[in-house]
This record gives sequence, C-alpha cells and structure tokens, in this order.
Amino acid sequence: MDHSRAPLVDALAEYHRLERYGFTPPGHRQGRGIDPRVLEVMGLDPFRCDVLASAGLDDRSSSNGYLEEAEALMADAVGAEHAFFSTCGSSLSVKAAMLATAGHDGHLILSRDAHKSVVAGMVFSGLQPCWLRPNWDSRLHIAHPPSPQQLAEAWERYPHAAAALIVSPSPYGTCADIKAMAEICHERGKPLVVDEAWGAHLPFCDELPTWAMDAGADVCVVSVHKMGAGFEQGSVFHAQGDLIDFPHLSACADLLMTTSPNVLLYAAIDGWRRQMVEHGSELLQKALELARRLRSQISELQGLRVLEDELIREEPSRELDRLHILIDVTGLGVSGYQANDWLREHERIDMGLSDHARILATVSIADDDASADRLLGGLKRLIEAAGELPDPPPVQIPDPSGLELESVNRPRDAFFSQFEDVKAKDAVGRIAAEQITPYPPGVPVIVPGERINQAVIDYLLSGLEAGMVLPDPADTSLKTIRVMQ
Repeated sequence: MDHSRAPLVDALAEYHRLERYGFTPPGHRQGRGIDPRVLEVMGLDPFRCDVLASAGLDDRSSSNGYLEEAEALMADAVGAEHAFFSTCGSSLSVKAAMLATAGHDGHLILSRDAHKSVVAGMVFSGLQPCWLRPNWDSRLHIAHPPSPQQLAEAWERYPHAAAALIVSPSPYGTCADIKAMAEICHERGKPLVVDEAWGAHLPFCDELPTWAMDAGADVCVVSVHKMGAGFEQGSVFHAQGDLIDFPHLSACADLLMTTSPNVLLYAAIDGWRRQMVEHGSELLQKALELARRLRSQISELQGLRVLEDELIREEPSRELDRLHILIDVTGLGVSGYQANDWLREHERIDMGLSDHARILATVSIADDDASADRLLGGLKRLIEAAGELPDPPPVQIPDPSGLELESVNRPRDAFFSQFEDVKAKDAVGRIAAEQITPYPPGVPVIVPGERINQAVIDYLLSGLEAGMVLPDPADTSLKTIRVMQ
C-alpha cells in the first residue's frame, strides 16, 4: 500500500481548499462563533479542523472511504489483519474487546493489574472475572505481568473462560512473554487480548520490546496518545486470526463509541502512522539514545537511582521498554508524591507517574537534548531542595497476599446493588460496591464485588496521607466506603 498517503489528513486539506461550509454541527462553524478570549488561548486551528466525519469531511454516505482506507493503511503498517480507530481512548477499545470475546454474562481470564477501564467493562457486560494474579516484587513493591506458567494454571482452573486478557507493557514499561502466552491460549482454541495501551510505538523499531501482534495475540489495543504522537483519546485496536470475528468486534465498539467522532483525532492517528512508516525507526532509535543518556546522567546524581535491570532480572517480565525511566527517590528522604509535586510547582515539570517511592518519565520522539536537560536540571534542583521537605508519611504496603481480595460477587451485581456508606474501619469484611483506584497508574485496589480486608484499608488510608490520589470512590477522602447492604 502507498504509505506516503494519509487519507484523512489529505481529505481535511481538501475540505479547507474547497472552503466548504456546513449548516451542521459543530455549531462554532470552524471557529467563527468562538469567544475571542478562547481563541486567544487555543488559537483558531483546532476549531478549523473540527468538522463532521460524515456529511462534512466525507459525504453523508462516507462514499470516499477516508476512514476505511486510513484503517487499512494502519493495519498494513503494523502487519495486522484489521485496525479500528477509536476517538474514545483505549478505555473504549478494551471494553469492546471484552464484549466481543466473552459476550454477555461470560467468563474472562483477567490479569489483576488491569486498568480501571477493564472493571468498567465488567460492570457493563456482566462478565465474571477469573483473576490471574500479577507477579508482585515484594522488594520494589511493583506488580509485574503474570508468567506463561501462571496463565496455563489459570486455564486449568477456568477451562470454561472465553478468552484471556493481559496488560503489557505495564505502566512501568515491563513486558510479558506474549508469544508463550498466545501459544498457551491457542492450544485451547481461545483468543488472547493484550491491553498494550503503552505500546503503540513498538511495531516501528526493532530495538523496542516485541509487539503483541508479532507475538501472536489475537486482539491488541494501543493508545496512540501515550507513546505515539496522537491527540489524547486517540486509540487503535488491531485484530488477526480466526478466533476473533472482526465485524462483531467492530459492532461492539460501535455500541460504545460516540456517533460524533472527532476528526482531529482521526487525522492525527492517520498522520502519525505515515510518519512512523517513513521515519519511525530512526526517530525511535534517537529517542532510545536520548533515554540512555538520561538514564546514565540521572544515575550519577546523589540520592537518585534509575531502575532498569532489576525490573526484569528475576521476574517474568520478558522485556523492558527503556523509554520509561523509573527513578527511585527514597535516597533523598522524600516520597515519589513529594518529588512529583515539587517538580510541578518549582520546575513546571510534570512526571508521568509517581508512587510512594518513585517518579517516572517517558521519553518520546518529541524529546531532544533541550527537554532532557530540563528534566536533568529539575532533578538536580530537587536534590538541593529535598532536605527542606518534610519527612514523608509512611505508606503501609501489604504483603502480596493482602492485596489479593476475595471475589464474592460479579462486579456488575455489586456495582448496581443496594448499598450503604460505612466508615472505612467498618468496611473490613464487607463486599465493595464501588471501585477504588490509586491514579496513576489506574489499577484498582478494590473492585466491586470483592471482600475488603484490613491490609488494603491501611494501605489506602496511609497512601492518602502520603499523597496518593483516589479519584473514583464516592468519598474521595475515604472517610466512608460504599459497600453492599
């Protein structure tokens, strides 16, 4: 296929060249109706490109097939059989994959380190989770992807499950042995779905970890905005093989997605695919070189430790995306939450992730020596300021067994049940009617339908005191927790 073309970008250019005008949504009419104070901040261009996908960019029957061609080019670029663009993020894409593979009221083997969008998919669908526990590093307090052996054991326990869903890469950049896992699933005639939200860039550079489609996964969900160069909410899911009915997968996505998709998101995905096919390997190799320099220089700073080999040496994580730079700050006597907040307030630098001990920076194709030096300079000034920061409150991190809550009810049944709000101390032993998720990375600690234990309560309350953010419970201060009656 001709990858020098970007059908959606080209169609948008033609739309402007022809000076089309629509008596249709959006009502701002390419920015004509926007408050000048908004234009002063945002500029006119985003509004000029905000047009209808059909009866706008394309005709009312989409006879030009711009989106269809762009999706075909994407599938060809990465070696998948099918690609589907989503303007509702990978949160939509992973829900569609769950619905398509397990259907209504089915069973799905799920890695317990799955994103909160997976829990939402279970609530929508009524699926019963068959939990596959991640590997917990009790020294670093990091969850690694499950091993192939664990997946095989899960299939022995849950032979009736419709499919398996795992997360790889993890938010820390560690990657599962997807090839072995795909073989285990296919021996049983079952599909493997990979939430690869952090891996959109993987197909375009041989120095990066193995991409899920190359490893034999049946469905792969990627977020173009995370490690690619698309807008927020831009996502693609890819599919291959005969274990997935792609028209049904597409129909499931259609049930969930908006009927007013944003052309800006579509066009950015399309243009990024062209850029990656033509220059991706070179751009990503440069990003990796920059990340290597940063890792080396940060490692020389007193009180900071860059985690790398220890993330994969003794764990089932097969590979590491070294564009993720994970920095342990405990040597400064501060928490990752404090370091994150200080860098934002004093250096105007936002980190990709923080926890009780670490901060994480991701390097992309957009970074260069100037942005790398800005991070390095900010970290040096953090070191100088660390002694003035208060001692961080301790976080009571449970043993791995303390995080393995008993699943009593289906998430949907618990979420829609009669509930009551009880004091956190009184929630021990009760069945959760809401999910509670430290964010980022967005992995739920409590899922609706699980029996709450004391270790998790202590962890969450101490985490809040230390700076943890819990955006989704009804009471974000966690003075009360919503439980089933």
